[in-house]
Amino acid sequence: MKNINQQLLTGERALFKAHDLHIENSTFANGESPLKESRNIELEQSIFKWKYPLWYSRHIRVNNSIFEEMSRSGIWYTDDITITNSTLQAPKLFRRASHIKLDHVHMPHAEETLWNSHDIEIHDVQAAGDYFGMNSENIQVRDFDLVGNYAFDGAKNIEIHNATLMTKDALWNCENVTVYDSKIVGEYLGWNSKNVRFVNCTIESDQGLCYMDGLTLENCTLLNTDLAFEYCKDIDADIVSSIDSVKNPISGKIHATAIQKIIMDDPEIDPHQAVISVDNESRARHAV
Repeated sequence: MKNINQQLLTGERALFKAHDLHIENSTFANGESPLKESRNIELEQSIFKWKYPLWYSRHIRVNNSIFEEMSRSGIWYTDDITITNSTLQAPKLFRRASHIKLDHVHMPHAEETLWNSHDIEIHDVQAAGDYFGMNSENIQVRDFDLVGNYAFDGAKNIEIHNATLMTKDALWNCENVTVYDSKIVGEYLGWNSKNVRFVNCTIESDQGLCYMDGLTLENCTLLNTDLAFEYCKDIDADIVSSIDSVKNPISGKIHATAIQKIIMDDPEIDPHQAVISVDNESRARHAV
């Protein structure tokens, strides 16, 4: 493997179709697509300053490096990339990419990042930006902090552990999602999704958890959550807190410490298909 050390690389396609390189202490300055079509590249303590650095690349390892804000749309159509101990400041970094591993990575401008990609591992990542992870598949997440709305819209096969998600309209149009030991804050959580499971989670979501099919909550706390479960089917919910209100669930079972209001005002819904129980049964009987 050839070494490139302490170089300033400029101009369009500076290392086009490069392969079998170890690049260290180097800066990719003005010039688009510096490593387009590259193969078997190791990057250590390097800086990307301009657009489209890693398109159509394969077998890329990046450590202790920086993607500055203008390196936007940086990693598209790339397969097998691992990034560790790095700061990715640019938006739209991953698109139609595959076999992505991010470990100890900071992403302060992660707008429209990780779109239409698959086989993704995220560990110890902090990200901020709207539309993170849209339409991506096969995602493993652990120790993740996200601030930004519309996270994982249209994504499939997601497993999340120990995350904090501050995101309005998160997990819309999703399939096969499990979230463990996490905190989620944001309105309208989970609409139009199928086979979603929350375990040991704390959720605050105005009018969240509606229009869902196959929704499971195990040992979860719902804070400031009202009009929940509207038009949901096959619910299995064990809530260890009070719920502000439940509205028109279609089928399944819901148990909570208390429910302030149960609203069943759609005549097309059979109220016997959704079994609702609380620790204080008298409150449930008198709810309207």
